[in-house]
Amino acid sequence: MALEMTKAPTFGEFIMDRQADFPFVSGQLTRLLTDLGVAAKIVNQQVNRAGLTSILGASGATNIQDERQQKLDVFADEAFMRILSSGKSVCGIGSEEQEHFVRCGEDGEGRQGKYIVLIDPLDGSSNIDVNVSIGTIFSIVRRLTPMGEPLKEKDFLQPGTSQVAAGYVLYGSSTMLVYTTGTGVNGFTLDPAVGEFFLSHPTMTFPSKGSTYSINDAVKARSDRPTQDFIDGCRDAADAGFRGRYIGSLVADFHRNLLHGGIYLYPSTIDQPQGKLRLLYECAPLAWIAEEAGGKAVDDGVRIMDKRPQSLHERSPFYIGNRHLVEALEACRWARRGGQGRNAPSKGLTPAPIP
Repeated sequence: MALEMTKAPTFGEFIMDRQADFPFVSGQLTRLLTDLGVAAKIVNQQVNRAGLTSILGASGATNIQDERQQKLDVFADEAFMRILSSGKSVCGIGSEEQEHFVRCGEDGEGRQGKYIVLIDPLDGSSNIDVNVSIGTIFSIVRRLTPMGEPLKEKDFLQPGTSQVAAGYVLYGSSTMLVYTTGTGVNGFTLDPAVGEFFLSHPTMTFPSKGSTYSINDAVKARSDRPTQDFIDGCRDAADAGFRGRYIGSLVADFHRNLLHGGIYLYPSTIDQPQGKLRLLYECAPLAWIAEEAGGKAVDDGVRIMDKRPQSLHERSPFYIGNRHLVEALEACRWARRGGQGRNAPSKGLTPAPIP
């Protein structure tokens, strides 16, 4: 298997060959993407050994989201922080696991380096102890403050349209790194025999039609009526092939739907009107990947990529996947408003999804 995989370019070779395609061509961005791949390998090694070491279980602390941190959460956060901050490409890091952003550089002010990384070091960590797929999600933006000046909060609070690279790593039956720089989506699989990511899924796109809906059924009754209408429509279409699939790990659910077609929903609810997922660390990077793969991502009313964050850990409702399914959800919302308001559905679209 290793010999077959090595016929494909490695992740490092691929990004070097495509460097001219990057927005704002920069050797620093190439090095940064390479560093992300290195950190992912380190985390992958610990994930694969988790059952044999003392790294399973809760750490005893909570993060800024008031969620119980797992030991692997802490390890992954420290690994990415260490690798990314040691390079000269990164001037600042925002992590889902830390309350405040971190300025990099010898002076700790972020005066040097062109790029800021926003990262969810270990998505789906509640699944760690039961050996279900988990992942890492990252987003890269360019600094706004002039080089040589200390970083400011505004450097981190940029809309998804400002991203220059985004991606995720899936730690599952095989480990994959999927990323975009705005010129399509490409996936790489880690060959453990040689310790390299090799191009395995070039030019990834959503299938023309999707028939999977992914939602935590426990939140359906607390979500708004359009979301409930949409899910009811999916269930009514079971005879036509629609099916519910929900892993509970955002990266794993999104990756499955990207390959096989579908929609992922984490709606606003009565008790969480702003949604649960983080705009900067989860929603924006996956939204860009989805759009580059021919899909769509929205909140309760607007395109995710257009949202301008007001705080580092801002949350958002999130609906992402095949364009026709997301637009079917929007049609449900349009119908509930009596055909009034923003986001009129595409011509001919009905509230219930059609296979």
